[in-house]
Amino acid sequence: MKQVFTAAAVALVLSISALGTAQAGPAEDLTAYQDYFKTTFKNVPFEDFKDGAYALDAGLKEQWQSMEEFPPYEPDVDAGKTMWETPFKDGKTYADCMGDIKAIRTKYPFYDAEKDTIVTAEGALDACKKAGDGEGFVDKKGKPLLNKGDIAQLMAYIAMEDRGGKIAVATPEGKAVDWYEKGKNYYYAKRGQLNMSCADCHTNNAGKMIRADLLSPSLGHVTHWPVYRSTWGETRTLHDRFMGCNQQVRAAPLKPQSDEYKALEYFLTYMSNGLEWNGPGSRK
Repeated sequence: MKQVFTAAAVALVLSISALGTAQAGPAEDLTAYQDYFKTTFKNVPFEDFKDGAYALDAGLKEQWQSMEEFPPYEPDVDAGKTMWETPFKDGKTYADCMGDIKAIRTKYPFYDAEKDTIVTAEGALDACKKAGDGEGFVDKKGKPLLNKGDIAQLMAYIAMEDRGGKIAVATPEGKAVDWYEKGKNYYYAKRGQLNMSCADCHTNNAGKMIRADLLSPSLGHVTHWPVYRSTWGETRTLHDRFMGCNQQVRAAPLKPQSDEYKALEYFLTYMSNGLEWNGPGSRK
């Protein structure tokens, strides 16, 4: 029976298998991963992958650039700036525990050896707020709210201030490799009633249409967050999108800042090394 399998997907499998026989590590994975997308989309300059699906379609990119003249996330940036500058109950501000705002996006995510975990920018902001206010980001009922609302607005301001910085995640070593592998496995693992993985859409079928949407390549996926989506009518974080993807394949979404999502963010950010941070973003 003839199996339907894209040539690009075959090439990816072969490259990963070949590297595996030579005991490939994260650095070798990074080369194979980026080479796959560079080969699959030969007409797309590497630096353009930061634009997601818009890098693949000139018409869509033109529409997006027009929308960026009056971006829908602009009020969120202003709200985030106010939060950044407003002192906590203890008199300190986010700058006191986060440091230079223009270095935040290039710092996170990273592996914290002392705590043996991945620290994301949102996680660090939540810890900062807990230290200064006695509570982190919560909804009206007092439950953690780490995927939208105030934290997304704060991230929008941070992202705007950090535009143009390059992604430069250190090559995972030691126990950090365990987190990298956790994220890598999550990306390629099938899940949900539709039995699909992140890679099914954003590696094997990147550049193809799913209904009226163009599937974006996962190279550069992390660059433009947080994002204002017209379907949401608000700005949300990267982990909210992870939750949405799980729901779309009919899998139970995990909580934002769960270990699995932190590991996935770590993996995807490392795989996008060399690209520019260009958030906040807008998508339909």
